[in-house]
Amino acid sequence: MFSKLGNMSASLEHKMASSNINGTKGTFEGQAKTSKPRMGRKISSPMNPAFMTSAPGKVIVYGEHAVVHGKAAIAAAISLRSYLLVTTLSKSQRTISLRFPDIGLSHTWDVDALPWSSFSHPSRKKVYYDLVTTLDPDLVKAMQPHLSDLSPKATGEHKKIHQAAASAFLYLFLSLGNQTFPGSIYTLRSTLPIGAGLGSSASISVCLSSALLLQIRTLAGPHPDQPSEEAELQIERINRWAFVAEMCIHGNPSGVDNTVSSGGKAVLFKREDYTRAPEVTPLRNFPELPLLLVNTKQARSTATEVAKVRVLKESLPVITEAILHTIDSVTESAYKLITSPTFSQKDPYTTETLGKLMNVNHGQLVSLGVSHPRLERIRELVDSVGVGWTKLTGAGGGGSTITLLKPDTLPEALKELEEKLDAEDFEKFETTLGGDGVGVLWPAVLRDEGEEEGGVEIDQQKFLEAEGEAGVESLVGVGGGREKRDGWKFWRV
Repeated sequence: MFSKLGNMSASLEHKMASSNINGTKGTFEGQAKTSKPRMGRKISSPMNPAFMTSAPGKVIVYGEHAVVHGKAAIAAAISLRSYLLVTTLSKSQRTISLRFPDIGLSHTWDVDALPWSSFSHPSRKKVYYDLVTTLDPDLVKAMQPHLSDLSPKATGEHKKIHQAAASAFLYLFLSLGNQTFPGSIYTLRSTLPIGAGLGSSASISVCLSSALLLQIRTLAGPHPDQPSEEAELQIERINRWAFVAEMCIHGNPSGVDNTVSSGGKAVLFKREDYTRAPEVTPLRNFPELPLLLVNTKQARSTATEVAKVRVLKESLPVITEAILHTIDSVTESAYKLITSPTFSQKDPYTTETLGKLMNVNHGQLVSLGVSHPRLERIRELVDSVGVGWTKLTGAGGGGSTITLLKPDTLPEALKELEEKLDAEDFEKFETTLGGDGVGVLWPAVLRDEGEEEGGVEIDQQKFLEAEGEAGVESLVGVGGGREKRDGWKFWRV
């Protein structure tokens, strides 16, 4: 997963060690400083301005299921994103709070009561540039008493989601921070549907990773003049710790979701040997394309769908391998087109070819038995108005479809499709494929393009009261549902 970036020299890591968001040297509050005599207690004041991080979800564009059997897949970022607001408390407030109202999670910990002795032990203490590929079972065990009273009224799957989110946050907080860490509130909102195979957990993991690394001042930039190599290093650093959070949530994640969410655009992903790290090739020239994403609202199990293909391969090995090989050829064709020296996003042939490849990919997935009547019904509705090319994305058996929209799609046709989808209780999202990865808004103030002063300061109340996905996007989104706004910055390679 980290093969391309993981070989960067350690000297650059140490050179960047004390960089803050503007790329200047600095020490984190609580680290060693020259002591001064205390002249009496002062009124407590916030240590730092509120700031935000944001990261996108992802879709598998080509290669579902074939990737499980050693073939390649292409995954790309989408413009549906998660957003994290970090509010630093006054020095006298020694608590950290995790708020995730979209799933009903809210919990507060006493900073000084956390198991710092376990996480800071010399044999276990990690530093920000470490590559962590497994969770330490003793550290996981040390966290458990601090998660036992989490969401006492939640049950079943709801409880599992709360536990996973809190475990990921706490493991990163204890690994990267120390006992002098300032009290803070971490408030998450997301425009991504959870459990729809769109990388919502990875998006959240990237938000948490980048925020904590910013708080300990170990990230440089992002800024317009940042060298590509330096930007790439920051993305990799964020990605490494996001992967740790993903391990807390999923146990044995592939790493593709957090890699796409960190760097944006798209990646070619291949894992022939599960005893080794996968091969991940960033596709920096992946085009930004208009995409219609539709959630079936049909529950599905990734494990069940993967098992279907395994059983089919055991009973019909030659035929199944031929189908998987065809899917691999589809992925390779798309990769060759995108990386061709003559590739042009403006060429109508590009969109049409990518769309036709999506159709072929979906047909092969149907042959593997991983589609669902709800998925096929979406395809029927899209085809009835002729707006694009549609395939399932992810494991199938439910979940979501993606439709690559034709360049000449009329608003009237999209309106007709929306009415048909609404009538059958599908959830539609208009998004963009292949956009930016992790972003930062520091301080948490947004201005409209051309606005030099003023702007909207994002505080806890505004953020919590934003209604639904549309409200969150309107308040803090990169585009905000209107003209581009100044403030959000991204590491771009």
